[in-house]
Amino acid sequence: MKEILQFCHKNNVFLLADEVYQDNVYNSDRRCYSFKQVLNTMGDEFKDFQMAAFDSTSKGFLGECGFRGGFMEVVGFDPALLAQLHKVMNTKLCPGTTGQIAVSCEVNPPVEGDPSYPLFKLEKDRIIGSLVKRARLVKEKLNAVDGISCNPVEGAMYAFPSVTMPQKAVEEAERRDLAPDTMYCLELLEATGVCVVPGNGFLQKPGTFHFRTTILPPEDLLDDMMVRLTKFHKEFTEKYS
Repeated sequence: MKEILQFCHKNNVFLLADEVYQDNVYNSDRRCYSFKQVLNTMGDEFKDFQMAAFDSTSKGFLGECGFRGGFMEVVGFDPALLAQLHKVMNTKLCPGTTGQIAVSCEVNPPVEGDPSYPLFKLEKDRIIGSLVKRARLVKEKLNAVDGISCNPVEGAMYAFPSVTMPQKAVEEAERRDLAPDTMYCLELLEATGVCVVPGNGFLQKPGTFHFRTTILPPEDLLDDMMVRLTKFHKEFTEKYS
């Protein structure tokens, strides 16, 4: 993160920091650091550094996608520029009332001592605890499939397993003018109804194949999804061997 800040400072690049998953950390040995936190350790040379950090009610542990609420914090703006930003924002249509309430709840959560804090902490811990369990389940189930390898899911909401692709599958994908992992994902969808995203859209290392999947489904649905995926991968491998 310091290297990114140094690069932006050197090249006069405005930093946009997507920090919607700062609460979604599933490894107790790790923690999330915001760019503003790191920036504050960089010294006087960076006192005028400009950046914006974004958060959203649609992601994080809230996951309230329907409210379409989000916010940003700007850092290092000249007061005159900040006034112009406020003017631009005030000329736009405001979001729905429920979205504004959701954002207000996110930026002003109950704190220890508030009457609602025990219930808030209980619900937040339950949500994060369930995500921790699902992250572990997805990783274990994927690694149990011959030809699929998945690193631990230590944060956010996604797994990004690598897939060993038979050479005949690669050749068939080329014949169809498709990336091999795109063909894999399309056939998976058609055969099982399971929808994942091909890894070629994420600048993966050439010659490797991946897909991205979420850990969000309830645990019973995740189990069913993994059973379908395991059966499909075995049949896919046999088909193109």
